[in-house]
Amino acid sequence: LHETLAAARTAQRTDSFKTRYALRAGVEGTINQALDVTGMRRARYRGLPKVRLQHAFSATAVNIVRLDAYWSGHPLDRNRTSRLTRLSHQLTG
Repeated sequence: LHETLAAARTAQRTDSFKTRYALRAGVEGTINQALDVTGMRRARYRGLPKVRLQHAFSATAVNIVRLDAYWSGHPLDRNRTSRLTRLSHQLTG
């Protein structure tokens, strides 16, 4: 088990792994945004044709949100702040 774990960790240090993982991280961010914006974790309808249509509309909505962010100059990679930090800013302001 230790040897397998050590081999996996050394493989993660290679440049090819880092480029593949960067692609995966971008895809996971897109999926997370789709879940947040459209709530498509659960389908509203029953039946494959309706669910496919819902997913197509959800993808369109995510694309519109991204286009709006691009055209208005507001990046999507905003920094997140904890509730405690927001509360401290409210109390000092």
